[in-house]
Amino acid sequence: MADRVTVIGWDGSPLTEAARSALGAATLVAGAAHHLALPEIPPAAERIRLGSVALAARRIAAHRGTAVVLADGDPGFFGVVRTLRAPEFGLEVEVVPAVSSVAAAFARAGMPWDDAQVVVAHPRTLRRAVNVCRAHTKVAVLTSPGAGPAELGLLLEGVHRTFVICEELGTEREQVSVVTSDKAADHTWRDPNVVIVIGGPVGAAEGGGWIAGRDPGTGPRGWVQPDEAYGDGTPLAEGETELLRAAQLARLGPRVGDLVWDIGCGSGAFATEAARAGAAVIAVDHDPAACARTADAARRYGVQLHVVPGSAPHILENLPEPDVVRVGGGGAAVVSAVADRRPQRIVTHAATRDEAELVGRDLTEHGYRVECALLQSVELDTRAWRETERNVVFLLTGALPSREAPR
Repeated sequence: MADRVTVIGWDGSPLTEAARSALGAATLVAGAAHHLALPEIPPAAERIRLGSVALAARRIAAHRGTAVVLADGDPGFFGVVRTLRAPEFGLEVEVVPAVSSVAAAFARAGMPWDDAQVVVAHPRTLRRAVNVCRAHTKVAVLTSPGAGPAELGLLLEGVHRTFVICEELGTEREQVSVVTSDKAADHTWRDPNVVIVIGGPVGAAEGGGWIAGRDPGTGPRGWVQPDEAYGDGTPLAEGETELLRAAQLARLGPRVGDLVWDIGCGSGAFATEAARAGAAVIAVDHDPAACARTADAARRYGVQLHVVPGSAPHILENLPEPDVVRVGGGGAAVVSAVADRRPQRIVTHAATRDEAELVGRDLTEHGYRVECALLQSVELDTRAWRETERNVVFLLTGALPSREAPR
């Protein structure tokens, strides 16, 4: 095992005395090509081009001598420190940090970033990173080859965002570009880069916030709001009532990184509440008035929604892949079309037992595990303890066993 392992963050500025001292004593140095070209590296030191951090960690663990790992920015922030400290390598490391790439990118843009979400995009996590960009107004994306600005822009089709793309921060080739998301795929971008994704109203809270990212206390308390909080004063449809919405949200469990489809969005109540949970939401309805009500609800509650006017199931063909789906309208035909896209969970409701059985059979044939509950809610006037309203509905949930593993 290496006698000593030091991880040095590098942001383009001159190395600190501690970093120069560690490099001067190194018998093995790992880093990217531009790190390994630094003049402070001893000529006799073994050099490892840092590709797979796990492979480098094995080499370092087997090395007899003093090792240094060079990494861009703060190596403890989505960096190599986590891998090097993994139990299978048994390495104890000292860290000399530098300014993180995210902090440097926002500094170049002249923007505050305590209200930003920060995500890492690899080819395997790109879709979830894009969903965060759909759902939030300010996101920093640490990219990788195959999951860079061009790919982000392509997957954000139909959603307008502004990209601040910071290439090769801290080097002589550093460049900052501002483009709209639909133009990002028209260029070739150099790695490494950080993308700041901006969309919707952006601004720090008066006096500053108290927690990084979006304040979880924004908006009224409660997963769902009273029916009268939505629409134009007219009663909500049967499938949108407060208690049914609460049950639907509980069954789907939308969260950050998810894409939710709300088909037959009506007043926008469910779509808005799924977005308040941090998920990206595409709300679909054939009625232009419903689309307008949904967009208005999103504005009032300060969340991001993508409203798509059109009739299901045909309008669904060109939508990006969902994680969970609420079918508020369209019946068995729409549920079947949704099941063809294989989301992790589907929730819908039925007014009659025959309709519930039809939907349940179709979901089962598509390989979903189906649960059905008869929900009855009775509104009472507590002054006279008399019934004011009664709703009875079948709640159906389909869960795809092959996608139920923790993410």
